[in-house]
Amino acid sequence: MNDGNQRRDDDSTTDRLVDAYDEMLKRTREGIEQAQQQAEESTPKLRHMLEQVRDNMVEFGELTREEAAKIADYVERDVEDAAHWLVDTGEDLREWWRFDLELIEQRMLDAFTSVADQTSLQLSQWAERARQASLYQAGQVTGPGTLICDKCGAETHFTRSGRIPRCAECGNLTFRRPQPQDKAGG
Repeated sequence: MNDGNQRRDDDSTTDRLVDAYDEMLKRTREGIEQAQQQAEESTPKLRHMLEQVRDNMVEFGELTREEAAKIADYVERDVEDAAHWLVDTGEDLREWWRFDLELIEQRMLDAFTSVADQTSLQLSQWAERARQASLYQAGQVTGPGTLICDKCGAETHFTRSGRIPRCAECGNLTFRRPQPQDKAGG
């Protein structure tokens, strides 16, 4: 088992982008909650909220346009995968992450769960697109959860946001999230 949370001290860009992932997810959650409190007629779409957060982070000089676009894509990919799990299995995210939720910081758990729950409501629009774009690449940033090597099936666990490393078992560069049929013990 490989722990994808190891950060290289010599790569400040990695730390900055991982931190940006967490911040973008947090701000997206806050935007969704604020819109709900204002009793808007419909819940804002994840993509719309991410675009607003992405543009603000660029405007305030927190990220370049390219960095912000990448991070927004990573957040959207992870939330869509989690939402698919919620809809397809009816189970909570504990099974999707495939490890004890106590290992995840409470703020990350709250943000991710909140956004994933909202996204599951919009899932029917994105189902096919998300399934086609479900491969994760080494070097990308991902949120908490487990990735399975697309070549050898080895699992890489993330208890927080981090860069996706090469597969520790075979060196492969592509991964996927577990599917319902991959459930541990099933």
